[in-house]
Amino acid sequence: MTKASPQHLWKTSRTTQPWAYALALFVLFAGLSVYSLRSNNLHMATLRDKVYAADKAGTGIDEALQNLRDYVGHHMNTNLSSGENAVYPPIQLKYTYDRLINAKASGSNDANARIYTDAQKYCEAKIPTGFSGRYRISCIQSYVASHHASSDYINSDLYKFDFYSPRWSPDVAGWSLVLAVLSFFAFVGLLIVALVRRRQAR
Repeated sequence: MTKASPQHLWKTSRTTQPWAYALALFVLFAGLSVYSLRSNNLHMATLRDKVYAADKAGTGIDEALQNLRDYVGHHMNTNLSSGENAVYPPIQLKYTYDRLINAKASGSNDANARIYTDAQKYCEAKIPTGFSGRYRISCIQSYVASHHASSDYINSDLYKFDFYSPRWSPDVAGWSLVLAVLSFFAFVGLLIVALVRRRQAR
């Protein structure tokens, strides 16, 4: 099998229609755009998994969230927002929220135990007589009711996040998409010109 000579390649390139070059560029840039958009989405998923891992470990959560927020905010095809048509649910720091709930419950139990101890001391001083504190029961109940520890509600929405990606971003995916669109219109325009010239030549 003989190799094509440089002269043959030069003649072939000169006879190739301009629209064919535009079509080749369109295929090239369209393929690059699809690959880059997919890469953006995969990297977003990696950063999202790091947020989940940090949430579970309880360390580095703010840094992981900031990295994910910055990346999603500057790259196409990385949307992480809630809604009916959302691909992904919003980021939920489940383990962080659970830890806060458990800590809150533990703190409330400790506070309630202290209140009950204080109630016993208060009622013993107020009602010093009575076998086994039988006459202090109503006093203790009244004291606990009036000093009961408040159980503040922790809103879970504070630990859910929506990150919105731009419609277009000046990265490889964005610029290759622009070039793909331009080369497509160039292909269509050049093809129309070539067809008109061929019809006029007949």
